[in-house]
Amino acid sequence: MTPDRFFTLILLLTSRDAVTTQSLASALGVSLRTITRDLNWLRDAGLPVTAHRGRLGGVTMLPGSGPDLTRLTPGERDHLSLTGLDEKQRAEIDTSAAYRRALSKIAAAQPRRVHELLPLTDVVHVDSNPWHRARASGTTPASLIGAVRRGRRLRIEYESPRESCPRDLVVDPYGLFAKAGIWYLVADRARVPRMYRLERIATWKEVDQPRRIRESETLATVAAALIDQWEQHHVTEVSATIDQTQIERAQRIFGLRLVLDDHEESGTGRKVTIRFLRLEDVRALLPFGSAITVHGPTEARTHLRDLATDLAHHYARPPVRTLARETMT
Repeated sequence: MTPDRFFTLILLLTSRDAVTTQSLASALGVSLRTITRDLNWLRDAGLPVTAHRGRLGGVTMLPGSGPDLTRLTPGERDHLSLTGLDEKQRAEIDTSAAYRRALSKIAAAQPRRVHELLPLTDVVHVDSNPWHRARASGTTPASLIGAVRRGRRLRIEYESPRESCPRDLVVDPYGLFAKAGIWYLVADRARVPRMYRLERIATWKEVDQPRRIRESETLATVAAALIDQWEQHHVTEVSATIDQTQIERAQRIFGLRLVLDDHEESGTGRKVTIRFLRLEDVRALLPFGSAITVHGPTEARTHLRDLATDLAHHYARPPVRTLARETMT
């Protein structure tokens, strides 16, 4: 259980008389199996969590056994309910100070115990940023969060990697979304949802008009639909065989785009299908070398052959010596 989920679960149990496991699972975005495991963990940790069956039953925590929230301001409660972010991401949207202030108030109100465990925030640190990622430029989350919360339309200058010049766009923002260490602005443009990477937003300004988002849609529902659309949409399906020693590595890199064939397995390789958005993206297979054999389509094999041939020719030539070295000789 992550520290944020632990704390949110405690807040839900202490703020309601009784709540079903289904409601807890929906609020935390996890499965029923996960929430059951979390509740068992709380019981094993000595917290007075009880469950009652029946129409009026549910999961409860004994009064007075949870954190004291009476000293928190409405703003601190709001910051405390923002889960799933690490300290760096909270700082990026300028909420870390209020979050730490709320936690300190709660900690100060807890009764002292002889064998008190160290706080989870002292012994668990979460960093959701990917490895070896360059420092992002462009718009920062902290600079944009105020405009998004005011519920105004935005005019952004967006630098797309597929176009030579930045585009001037007017969008209706739902909010900011962090995925795999990258911040996005989730917004409608002409009633069509999009995700815009903040590091590609060169400039922005508020438009003196309220945002016009679609009814019944929220930041969470739109972001989920966009992710599902991105993961499912593909143009090229590559059929290949991967060496058994490289299966786990391929799964880490390609994720849901890689589908294992349960009926095609041998002692040396596994038949798979890998989905790519564009034909050019098959270059991601090059680092695997001969550990991956592409069977089709023909266009994918041809593109990989051309890339490998260009690479071989590049390294077949002797290295170019610098002018300084030529002068010394």
